Amino acid sequence: MKLENITDLALAETLDCGQAFRWRQNENGSFTGAAFGKLVTMTLDGGTLDIEGASDDDCMDIWRHYLDLDLDYASIRGELSELHPVMKEAAAFAPGIRILNQDPWEALCSFVISQNNNIPRIKLIVERLCQNFGEKIDGDWYSFPDADTIAALAPDDLAPIKAGFRNRYIIDAAQKVALGQVDLDALREAPIEDARRELMTITGVGIKVADCTLLFGLHRLDCFPLDVWMKRAMSTLFPELTPGDFGKYGGIAQQYIFHYSRMHPELFG
Repeated sequence: MKLENITDLALAETLDCGQAFRWRQNENGSFTGAAFGKLVTMTLDGGTLDIEGASDDDCMDIWRHYLDLDLDYASIRGELSELHPVMKEAAAFAPGIRILNQDPWEALCSFVISQNNNIPRIKLIVERLCQNFGEKIDGDWYSFPDADTIAALAPDDLAPIKAGFRNRYIIDAAQKVALGQVDLDALREAPIEDARRELMTITGVGIKVADCTLLFGLHRLDCFPLDVWMKRAMSTLFPELTPGDFGKYGGIAQQYIFHYSRMHPELFG
């Protein structure tokens, strides 16, 4: 199935930038990945997005929403660019970045795994989690296990995924979500501070993991995750600004800044 007239989308910058961990780039530049229990391969050629493995209904109901294709990123870039000259440069450098609409539980669990970790290792742990506890989709691809499945386990049961100290965090997150103690859907509309505070009731979840879950799993575009790298980028490139200064699209600004900073290490001495 093909989607036409696609603008402001770069697959590599969107699918392989650290907001999702289940996509593999193929030799021809396409990306194969799984989300919502479905396996597809995406190829972008000009303004045509080919989503192999997806039905017409899935393209419109799942993947168009997943890639956030109905949000006007060009207008948002223009708005953000007025805030600061460096912001304008960062937004222009990678205009194809979009914020994915991921499954909230998968995002929460993935960012719990991400703590003190690098992207290649996060991907391996997530893959082992799916292979051991998800349902087979096709070939070596498995669905992401739901919270109820993980909540029934003990930390030692997660030994095969090799997540170390994070095992008990994963179990606690799953149990709180499965029991409704953390209502992920309700956090879409809750005041941002309340949403962050509820996520931080999960063992091992601090501000950074909470904010990543809010931005990448619940599409809270006003959320601006700060890790060590982003704190350095802010102090170096925007010493006079705070995350709140980027407003309701702060999460999109964060992704532009993060990617721009990674690609320009010379700016940081």
